[in-house]
Amino acid sequence: MSKNKNEEVYKIGINWYPGHMAKTRREMKEKLSLIDLVYEVIDARMPISSRIHDIQELCLDKKRIVIATKYDLCDRKETDVILDTFQKQGEFVIPVDLTTKDGLKKVIQETQKIAFELNRERSKKGLKARAIRILIMGVPNVGKSTLINQLVGKKATQVGNHPGVTKNLGWIRINKDMELLDSPGILWPKMENQEQAHILASLSSIKEEILDQEDLSYFVLEKMSQLYPQELEKRYGISTFDRENPEDAIEMIARRRGCLSKGGIPDYEKVYSLILKDLKSGAFGKITFDRL
Repeated sequence: MSKNKNEEVYKIGINWYPGHMAKTRREMKEKLSLIDLVYEVIDARMPISSRIHDIQELCLDKKRIVIATKYDLCDRKETDVILDTFQKQGEFVIPVDLTTKDGLKKVIQETQKIAFELNRERSKKGLKARAIRILIMGVPNVGKSTLINQLVGKKATQVGNHPGVTKNLGWIRINKDMELLDSPGILWPKMENQEQAHILASLSSIKEEILDQEDLSYFVLEKMSQLYPQELEKRYGISTFDRENPEDAIEMIARRRGCLSKGGIPDYEKVYSLILKDLKSGAFGKITFDRL
């Protein structure tokens, strides 16, 4: 999408870059010399939008494993096309279902291979073997904390379905051979691509309090009508959505889902809240908002 079209379509721009994100970036760079491996965690429902744009600059030459969480919630046919493309570009990608731990064993196995090579090189230099040091990073609310807790086998970090749960960098011992540096979710100072910004916002990677609920719910309805019209019709009784003339669609949703105030008048705020909640909870079925 061109910049002009982007500006025209997304009249309400989204940017969120609080001070703690800038601080996290500085601290990551300061500690990078201690790191052997990076876990880059992305959301399988938005595998392009949820990638940190300057990941190469942040990680430099460090080995990296891309972990696609929430694989159980995505449209696997569409997500797999994107993940396969990442693989062809030289990335090492592992999709993970955090509800069943499917894919977790592969993450550990690959980490152990890299640790073995690391310690073999250390041995050649006359150095003792040590635990591999891993930095875990990603945009807010992609499942880093849940992933860490499953790797450790117990609750090691706080988990929440909203951005900003992890506040500071901190070391966590996974086992005697793996040490992990947890980090808060980060974005980038200016979001040039507003479609990706809206995708991030709609799937909870941007603080809800700063968002325009009407704008974002309209975005979700547009996306669903473009990509999953059958699921939209099944849930709300509409298969298309026109942002310029939204009233009929919003009223249909309000009546179908009981978002009414006294006198049977549609409560628009309740509808907006419902749409965003339905998307995040998986009520539309398995969806992926990114396309190549």
